[in-house]
Amino acid sequence: MHADMSPGTRHEADGPADPPQHRDRPVLRVAGLSKRFGATQALRDVDLEVAHGEIHALIGPNGSGKSTLIKILAGYHHAEPGAVAELDGEPFDLGQVSASRHDRLRFVHQELGLVGELSAIDNLALSRGFARTALGNIRWPEMERRTTALVERFGLGIDVRRPLNGASPVQRAVVAIAAALQGWEGRRGVLVLDEPTAVLPPGEVARLFDIVREVRAAGASVLYVSHRMDEIFALADRVTVIRGGRRITTRRVADLTPRSLAELMAGEEAATGERPARTPAGGEAVLEVRDLWAGPLRGVGFDLARGERLGITGLVGSGHELVPYAVCGAHTGPVRGRLRLPEHSERWTDAAGARALSLPLVPADRAGEGVIGDFSVGENLTLPLLRRLSDRGGRLNRRRESALVDEWIERVAVRTAGRGARITTLSGGNQQKVVVARCLAQRPPVLALCEPTAGVDIATRLQLYELIERQADEGMGVVVSSSDTQDLLALCTRVLVVRDGLVAREISGQDITESALVHAMEGTE
Repeated sequence: MHADMSPGTRHEADGPADPPQHRDRPVLRVAGLSKRFGATQALRDVDLEVAHGEIHALIGPNGSGKSTLIKILAGYHHAEPGAVAELDGEPFDLGQVSASRHDRLRFVHQELGLVGELSAIDNLALSRGFARTALGNIRWPEMERRTTALVERFGLGIDVRRPLNGASPVQRAVVAIAAALQGWEGRRGVLVLDEPTAVLPPGEVARLFDIVREVRAAGASVLYVSHRMDEIFALADRVTVIRGGRRITTRRVADLTPRSLAELMAGEEAATGERPARTPAGGEAVLEVRDLWAGPLRGVGFDLARGERLGITGLVGSGHELVPYAVCGAHTGPVRGRLRLPEHSERWTDAAGARALSLPLVPADRAGEGVIGDFSVGENLTLPLLRRLSDRGGRLNRRRESALVDEWIERVAVRTAGRGARITTLSGGNQQKVVVARCLAQRPPVLALCEPTAGVDIATRLQLYELIERQADEGMGVVVSSSDTQDLLALCTRVLVVRDGLVAREISGQDITESALVHAMEGTE
């Protein structure tokens, strides 16, 4: 859910629709940027210009080269010879790995780079150092004053002395932005925000947008990296599309529509993910859940019908995201309740032993919970299938394993150099396809997914929607927990809205609308 971000809609408070006039030259100019990793050409002759006072979006499918471009700008990778880079007309070198490319090129990465056990004061000092006396003692009053001055402009009431573990996601994002802007007052430069909303609950996205506009108003330019089209239309002045390692185009956002931008990203005619809601599935239940308690959940229950696509949503802290974990036996805390797969057994299973039902889960944290980075694509895909792929003597049948991996790579359209490639060489969207394929290869009666399209570009998002819909059409029950209303609108035949740990509302069929979902989550229906 992203409030007040209807594609193509702009408001007076959003700033000018047209890009600001160049005051002499672009504040950031990159030309002829190329990068190769072995046989893979990640970037090829990419050009990019960011104007003074502009919010410039960078968008493209997974594997398009966005991350590589940002890592080169940040000094993590070096560019191939021939690249030209200037910041406010001053050349800087992209040809070497460097801890800092340029003092006026600042970054807030998706993971924020903060230490939760430390305060805002300590986190800001990690990047710019402590104020000290002549004897080397830390001047704590000065550090508190300096940190407060940096964060109070954003108006979120952050206690700079408390550990950030207790701060809200948007407060932590503000601290990361403040850390990046230290010592930058009154100087022209570029703040690079890499997928900044990925760590935010939906209700705080609009506030982050206000903060980005405040950064722009203070004189900085912003390079905003995202895969979400609604964010681009709500925030950016211009957008550069990268696909296949090449810059496809740079356009004024005011001249685009969601469909035209999707087509530029996908390289073909594409839909925007807005599909009409389907008629709720009927028939026999494939999963029954009763009196489920886990974390904030307080006695949640539901039936999932064969072929049904059931959405579960709510605000952060409501507990909706725990339902798939509890049902699949993956929740790490205490769980109680009862589960049953009526087509397999009349017996009820205690929710604390739900793992015995062998229901697969597509987890929310793909990197931390979904894949093993040191394993290959094939090894990640077949992890839960080793017994099935082994001979009677318990020895893994490599030929059978290879055939299964190749089959699923083709079925879900994973873009990879081969089954033996390390999973970390794949884009985020293709890694997600491997996780989904691993679950589907188990031939389960129920598939549970949590935030299935987080960090996934529009083209891959649509492919995942079609894949999940196809499995449901073949009779599989699907449970989708998501805070993204695009997922719920595109996928679900019925949605349960969880509030304060309880199912507060059930919405079905054509009644599943953006407005209905938002009001139900907020309790204003």
